[in-house]
Amino acid sequence: MTEHIYWLLKLDLQTDQDAAFDALMAEMVTATLNESGAKSYEWHRSGSAIHIFERYASSDDAMTHMQNFGTNFADRFLAILTPTQLDVYGPAKDDLRAALTPVGAVFHEQVGGFDR
Repeated sequence: MTEHIYWLLKLDLQTDQDAAFDALMAEMVTATLNESGAKSYEWHRSGSAIHIFERYASSDDAMTHMQNFGTNFADRFLAILTPTQLDVYGPAKDDLRAALTPVGAVFHEQVGGFDR
């Protein structure tokens, strides 16, 4: 079993927000790159559908990211992006669950397999 926490967040980008999206994404990638517990942080796009894959070394590292997101990016992010689905994998602690539940997070516990 792994201590890693990861999720796939699916969002819809509002019409005519391409420039704001590009600028915000670049700023968020740069900020997250400085978080030592961030292992993967990938943004993908198909039309107005945005998918963000995030992986953190632990629940505490994911919570650090969520605190940084809340302080620095949440208002601008939610002004142009609407969350449609959030699937979370791994042993999420209660504080992380509380931070992700308002956007409809579904938590999945690992029941088998391995991580290399």
